[in-house]
Amino acid sequence: MSTVPGPVHPAPMAGLSTEQALALRQTHGPNALATQKTRPLWRSALEVAREPMFLLLMACLLLYFLIGDWQEGLALMVSVVAVMGITLVQERRTERALDALKDLASPKALVIRDGQRQRIDAQELVPGDLMVLLEGDRVPADGVLVQANNLQTDESLLTGESLPVDKQATHQPAPWTMTSPGDDSASCVFSGALVVQGQGFAQVLATGARSEIGRIGGALSLIETVRTPLQEATRHMVRRVAAGVLVLGVAVLLVMGLTRGDWVQAMLAAIAWSMALLPEEFPVVLTIFLALGAWRMSRHNVLTRRMPALETLGAATVLCVDKTGTLTENRMRVVRLGLAGQLDKACSLDESGDWPPPFAELVDLAVLASRREPFDPMEVAIHAVKPAGSLHQDWTLAREYPLTPELLAVSRVWQAPGADHQLVATKGAPEAIASLCHLPPQEVQALLTHVQRMAGQGLRVLGVARARTPPGPLAESVHDFDFEFIGLLALADPVRAEVPQAMAQCRQAGIRVIMITGDYPATASSIARQAGIGAADGTLGGLTGAEVAQMDDAQLREQMLGTHVIARATPQLKLRIVRALQAHGEVVAMTGDGVNDAPALRAADIGIAMGGRGTDVAREAADLVVTDDRFSSIVEAIRLGRRVYANLTKACGYVVAVHIPIAGLAMFPVLMGGPLMLLPIHVAFLELMIDPACSVAFEAEPEEARAMRTPPRRGPTSLFGASGIWPWVFQGLLLLSAVLWVHEWARHQTEAAAEIRALSFATLVLGNVALILSRRAGGLANPAMWAVVVGAGLVLALILSWPLLRDLFSLAWPGGQAALVCALVGLLLWPAVMLIRRLASGGLTLDPRQSTQASGP
Repeated sequence: MSTVPGPVHPAPMAGLSTEQALALRQTHGPNALATQKTRPLWRSALEVAREPMFLLLMACLLLYFLIGDWQEGLALMVSVVAVMGITLVQERRTERALDALKDLASPKALVIRDGQRQRIDAQELVPGDLMVLLEGDRVPADGVLVQANNLQTDESLLTGESLPVDKQATHQPAPWTMTSPGDDSASCVFSGALVVQGQGFAQVLATGARSEIGRIGGALSLIETVRTPLQEATRHMVRRVAAGVLVLGVAVLLVMGLTRGDWVQAMLAAIAWSMALLPEEFPVVLTIFLALGAWRMSRHNVLTRRMPALETLGAATVLCVDKTGTLTENRMRVVRLGLAGQLDKACSLDESGDWPPPFAELVDLAVLASRREPFDPMEVAIHAVKPAGSLHQDWTLAREYPLTPELLAVSRVWQAPGADHQLVATKGAPEAIASLCHLPPQEVQALLTHVQRMAGQGLRVLGVARARTPPGPLAESVHDFDFEFIGLLALADPVRAEVPQAMAQCRQAGIRVIMITGDYPATASSIARQAGIGAADGTLGGLTGAEVAQMDDAQLREQMLGTHVIARATPQLKLRIVRALQAHGEVVAMTGDGVNDAPALRAADIGIAMGGRGTDVAREAADLVVTDDRFSSIVEAIRLGRRVYANLTKACGYVVAVHIPIAGLAMFPVLMGGPLMLLPIHVAFLELMIDPACSVAFEAEPEEARAMRTPPRRGPTSLFGASGIWPWVFQGLLLLSAVLWVHEWARHQTEAAAEIRALSFATLVLGNVALILSRRAGGLANPAMWAVVVGAGLVLALILSWPLLRDLFSLAWPGGQAALVCALVGLLLWPAVMLIRRLASGGLTLDPRQSTQASGP
C-alpha cells in the first residue's frame, strides 16, 4: 500500500507548484527503478578464472605450450577466451532485465503544475503530481483517479489479461492508498498500463521502486540464478579428474625418475600420460554442444539466451504456462452471434469472420456503437467482423452517451444523410441492455441464462440494442429512448490452433502442464479444456490465487501435486508456485510474455519468453525466447533439448572410454620395462580425431526414436546417461585389452619397437573407430560421423604407407600378415562394443557397485 506522505494535497485541477515538486523529488528520488551497482569486469573475470572448469582448460593450455605444440595450444586458447566471454555475458543478464523494466515507463508525462499543463520527463514525476491521462498514453506512475471520463486501461503487462479495465474517479477523501491490479482497483491506475479509451486526471501516489512495476523489478533483482544440473555434474567431474591427473602425473614422474634415473625420459612419460588422461574435451564439448544446440533451436524459432538451459529443457517435468498470449492469441475475436428470440440458434464464427445475412443488422449496430478508430480490444474485434467497405463513413455522429458505473453500456447517436430520423446504436453488458429495453422479467431471466452459459465457456458477452429518435434536441438521459433488443455478441481470446496437439505431445513425453493465469476460474477452466490441459481422466484440479495465498509452503507443495489450473494468480503467487514445484523435485519450465511473468521466469529452471507479443522484461529474464509465439515451438525446443542431452552423454562417455586405452598404452609398456609406445605426437594425433568426433560427429546425431515417448529423466544429472559411467569404462577396458593383446602378440613376432608401436597405434585408432560407430542412433543420417570415421582410416593408411610420416610418428611397416591381424581385431571390436551397449540399454547394470537394473545410456 502506498500513501502520499506529508501535507501536500493539491486542489484537484491545480497540481503541485514547481517548488513543491523539487522538494518532493529530493525526498522520493526520480521516478525510475533502483539500480544495482555493477560489479567490475575484473572481479567477474577473476571469479570465472577460479572455476575448476577454467583451471582445467588453463592446465591443458600450459601443457601444450610446455611440449611445444603451439597449434593445439593456440586453438585451446580460443576455447578459453570463449568460455570466459560466455560466462561474463551471463553476469550482465540481471542488469539488462532491470534496464528493460525502466524502458516501459513513458519517456514523457503530461502533468498539471503551477495550474498549467506541462509535458515533463517521466523521471521527474513525484508523489502528489497531477497526471493528465489521454487515450493512447502509457501511464507513467501509480496513482488514484480524481476525475475520469469513460476511461479504460489495458493492464495486461501487469495482470496478463487482455481485456481492458473500466476506471472511475475515487469518491474517497484524501489521503488515498493504492490497491493491487485485479483487485478492487477501479480508481487506481498503474505505471506501464495503456489508456485505451477516455481520459482522466490522476494524482501520483507511488513512483519508481515503490510502484507496482517497481516491486516486480525488486523481486526480479533478488532472485539468484542457480547452476543447472549439467553444470554441477561437470564441475564435480572436472574437480575429480583434475586432482587425479595431478597426483598420478607427479607419481609417474617420481617413480620413473627414481627407479630409472632418467629424468628426461620420466618427464616425457609423465607429460604423455597426463595428456592421455587429461580429458580437456569435457568443457570444450559442453561449450560446443550448447552453442550448436542453440543454433539448431534458432532454426525452429527459439532463441537461446542462456545456453545451459538447453540441456535442462530436456529434463523438464512441469511446464507452467500463462493463458493470455501463450495458450491464446492475446487478441479478442467475435466468435458467436445470437438474435433476439433465437438465442438458441446462435451462429458461430470462424477465423474468416463471415456471418449469415440475418445477422447484418446486429453486426452493423455493434460497429456503430463503437469508435471508428478504436483502441479498445473488443471494439477492434467488432470492426474486424464488419466488411471494410460499409462503415457508414458519410454518417455524422450527433452524440455519445458514455459508459457509467450505473449503466454499463455505450450509446452513440448517428444522423444518416437524407434520413428523417436519428439512429441510436447501443452495446454493453447484457443486463444493462435488458434494462434499457425494458424486457419482461421472464425474457430477462432467459437472456441471463444464455449469458451465464456462454460466460462459463470463457466468452465475454455484449448485448446490442437499437432506438430511433426524430431530428432535433436529444434527450439528456439514454433511458429516455425507446430501445429494441437486437441480440448478443460473444467474444473470446481464442486458443491457438496448434496448442491441443502440442499438449498431447507434452503428455506423451511425461510433462505435466499447469496453466497459471490472472483470469477468472470459469474462463481459465474453459480455456484449459479447450487446450487439452488436465489429468488423463479429464480432471483439472484447479486452485485460485486466494486459496494459494492462504496456504503455507508445505500445504502448497502438497496441493500442487494434482493441480493443473490456477486462476486469479498474482506475480508474487506465480513465484511461490514455481518454488513449491521445485521443492517437490520438479524441473520447472515457465512460459510468459508480460512484466508479471518476469520473476517467475527468472526463478524457474527454464524461463521461456514469448518473443512476438512479449515484453522486453520477460525476454531479458528468460533463458529461451520463442520468436513466433507458437506453443508448438516450445515442444520442438523440448525435443531438441532431449536430443542435446542424449548426444552429450554419448560424447562424454566416448571421451572417457577412448582415454582408457590411450592412458593404458602410454604407461603399461613402460611399467613392464619396455620403451614408450605412445609419444606426445601420437596422443596429439588421437586428439585431432577425438575432438571432431565428440564435438561435431556426436552433436550431429539424429534424435532417438523414443526421445518424446519417454518420461523426463529424474534424479541427479549424469554426464554419461542413465546407466552412468560404468558401461563406458567397460568399453574402454575392452579396447585397452585388445590393444595390449596386439602389443604382446607383436612383441612375440618382432623386436623392432617401431613395428610394435605401429601395430599398437593402428589397433588403438581402429578401436576408436569401432567406439564411434557403436554409438550411432541408426541409419546413415550423420555425414559428420562418417566423415570422421573415413578420414581417420585414410590418415592412418597414409601414415603407415608414407615413409616421411612413418618416420615422423616413429613407426615402421609391420608387414601384411601383422597388418591383417590388426585389422581383424579392429573389426571384431565393433560387435563387442555393441554388445556392451546392448547389455546396458537392455536393463542389465554394469556398475559393480549396484545390483539393481538401470536404464540405458
